[in-house]
Amino acid sequence: MPPRAAVLRAALAGIAAAGAALGAAELVAVWTGPMSSPLLAVGALVVDTVPGPVKDFGIAVFGTHDKTALITGTLLLLATYAAPVGIAALRSWRLALAGITLFTAIGLVAALTRHAADLTAGIPSIVAGVVAAITLRLLTTLAASTAASPVALGSSHAAETPMSAPDLPSAARGRRRFLIGVGAAAAAGIVTGVGGRLLGGRRAVTAARAAVVLPPPVQPAPTIPPGVQAEGATAWVTSNAEFYRIDTALYPPQIDPSTWQLRIHGMVRNPLTLTWEQLLRRPMIARYVTLACVSNEVGGNLVGNALWLGVPVRELLDEVQPLPEADQLVSRSADGWTCGSPTAVLRDGRDALLAIGMNGRPLPVGHGFPARMVVPGLYGYVSACKWITEIELTRFTDFDAYWVPRGWSAQGPIKTQSRIDTPRDGTTRKAGAGTVAGVAWAQHRGVTRVEIQVDAGPWTEASLAPTVSADTWVQWSYRWEATRGSHTIRVRATDADGEMQTSQQTPVAPNGATGWHSVRVTVE
Repeated sequence: MPPRAAVLRAALAGIAAAGAALGAAELVAVWTGPMSSPLLAVGALVVDTVPGPVKDFGIAVFGTHDKTALITGTLLLLATYAAPVGIAALRSWRLALAGITLFTAIGLVAALTRHAADLTAGIPSIVAGVVAAITLRLLTTLAASTAASPVALGSSHAAETPMSAPDLPSAARGRRRFLIGVGAAAAAGIVTGVGGRLLGGRRAVTAARAAVVLPPPVQPAPTIPPGVQAEGATAWVTSNAEFYRIDTALYPPQIDPSTWQLRIHGMVRNPLTLTWEQLLRRPMIARYVTLACVSNEVGGNLVGNALWLGVPVRELLDEVQPLPEADQLVSRSADGWTCGSPTAVLRDGRDALLAIGMNGRPLPVGHGFPARMVVPGLYGYVSACKWITEIELTRFTDFDAYWVPRGWSAQGPIKTQSRIDTPRDGTTRKAGAGTVAGVAWAQHRGVTRVEIQVDAGPWTEASLAPTVSADTWVQWSYRWEATRGSHTIRVRATDADGEMQTSQQTPVAPNGATGWHSVRVTVE
């Protein structure tokens, strides 16, 4: 058995070789497309195949940082795999090559099976395999040179063969060469990986987005009334930078508007294909709409309110004339993701938009540039298709969108919800008068009442701030005379249909969490 030091060096060699391989692949992916990167392709494959409860757990724990967590986890798994491959090279180079080949094959399959991938998508994985093999061979050769004698790496007589004095400088030089080799491989991986990502960003659609001039809306957004912002509540308008992002894209599709098209087809009388220029010439409206993610836990922050600019979806549907039996509108993203919305909902008069603007700017790339769907009153998983390139009219009985086979409901109307923003759970405050504040939402129905309960006391109505429409959240506040001790504050809302938010606690799956949000506060 090789000595422990040799095994450690071999493991380091394997990890360094994997790092160099990934860096080279990222550089090649600048020309073959970001999703051809083995790291992103394998990560996307994990997103598509991991069981639903695992995804729910990841979103619940990491929230909007779920993608960073996934990439980090993928890198750690790769390091865990690469170390044994390096150790295998001590005994059998063929075994090490088999491990590298498997690594390459996984990257190839992941990249080539992505939506709209061509054969060039496999090039980064092949390059990664070649770089891994060459680097590991060089590093294991250097590792062998650190031995004091030919038998020191694996001979059964190694323990019986003492190192002679003349061998010590040679072994020290070998160790230095090995460490330099590992450092060089790691540095090469970092430089090429980061460089590839930066170059990829320069080749992205940043310049094209910056050149977009949004047309003025034929119907401007309603004027925001005075007093819409309650003291202590989150900002009424969520900035683009702070707006939550939950989707399956590890790297947002980079779509040049000059090549973008939207195809509307399926069970329609008049199929339609729109180019970017044709879309910009259509009359647009501006509306404030609050969006919510079905993965939002009670009291969570996966909800936001923004000003959207776009073409009313009902006008597009009136133009293509769906057949009477087409009860589902399937939106498809550039990366193949799908969601299914009830056709009737999109034609019932609500301001469902094919949006191109967000808070007065072209859509951010991470939020769907150049175009996306915005539908008041439906959770994002059944409506908010980003990077949209296709709309197909079909039936719910004929097609299940992305999340439905993974255990989520086919239809997802947003539930009435409320949240306490101030005070935060676990905080300490002084006795006396203070403010309890937050937000409540029931998109397309509207909120008519918010009530607060302190400990086991009576439910007391909070003050509602004005808002612009039933499609946005409403802010509320309550003046609380806090007494010393530990207190639990609860909130509940009632929508315009007279339906009170349920107290029953349910998880986010299959169609949204329910329950009353509560916070625990210590008063001194």
